[in-house]
Amino acid sequence: MTGDLTCGIDIGGTKIAGAVVAADGTVVAEARVESPAADPAAIGTTVAGLVADLAGGAGGRPVRAVGVGAAGYVAADRSTVLFAPNIAWRNEPLGTDLARRTGLPVVVENDANAAAWGEFRHGAGREADDQLMVTVGTGVGGGVVTGGRLLRGAHGVAAEIGHLCVVPDGLPCGCGNRGCLESYASGTALVRATRAAAIADPAAAADLLARAGGGPESITGPHVTAAAQDGDAFALARLAELGGWLGHGIASLVAVLDPAVVVVGGGVAAAGDLLLDPIRAAFDRELTGRGYRPRAAIVPAVLGNRAGVIGAADLARV
Repeated sequence: MTGDLTCGIDIGGTKIAGAVVAADGTVVAEARVESPAADPAAIGTTVAGLVADLAGGAGGRPVRAVGVGAAGYVAADRSTVLFAPNIAWRNEPLGTDLARRTGLPVVVENDANAAAWGEFRHGAGREADDQLMVTVGTGVGGGVVTGGRLLRGAHGVAAEIGHLCVVPDGLPCGCGNRGCLESYASGTALVRATRAAAIADPAAAADLLARAGGGPESITGPHVTAAAQDGDAFALARLAELGGWLGHGIASLVAVLDPAVVVVGGGVAAAGDLLLDPIRAAFDRELTGRGYRPRAAIVPAVLGNRAGVIGAADLARV
């Protein structure tokens, strides 16, 4: 482990996670606090306090910079949050504010980009130069690394993977458009589709309904995953449907980006091969030029909830 320490912060709508991270990706110290998402000034105060606590513990840790993963659109200046759907940020000068509060250089990055960078540098993509990461949780996010660099685009807001249109005029999406991948391939979509299927065929869903302890409205994503892991055919079919949509979207993205590896993370990815195998099957069916081009490996993320803070801390060095 090297002594070159930076601090990574992951700001979400419900929690703020922080860690002191060495250059080799080792987490030296970490902490988590609630996120005052409705109050930008309180977020700044909370993050500055978290950085101070992390850097000041165990006799002091010589943190030289701070990287922040923010759940929103981050401008090309790597400091301003243009917009965040679940946090009260609108053209928020987050990096400038945190640099003033902490007295340290601060780099701000989209949280999914930070997680993708963490997996690229120290996780499942560390042997590749070109990586696509897809995170499957409440929504669908991710990031793209090409030629060893994060793809940010002209305005800093590239790689909004979940808003690839897969069904023209399809289901409404929280972004305001219709037919986005997120509307079909997220944890939210899994729960919606499972509840609808349980209403249509309650006998087939009997085990899942028993687990949920109520009607179809009681079913959650973890219920589906647990039932599938125990071999329940109804739950397995729901994960297969979800995997099919993800494989469809990934095939389209790979046709454009040609990564060496696709890393799949997020809470829903805890289902492991029960989700990854249907993703791979759909990907193999739909990739353009299949059989005549190198195939991108589709692999699980390995850093878990630490990917964002590890990636953010590493980006503070770049």
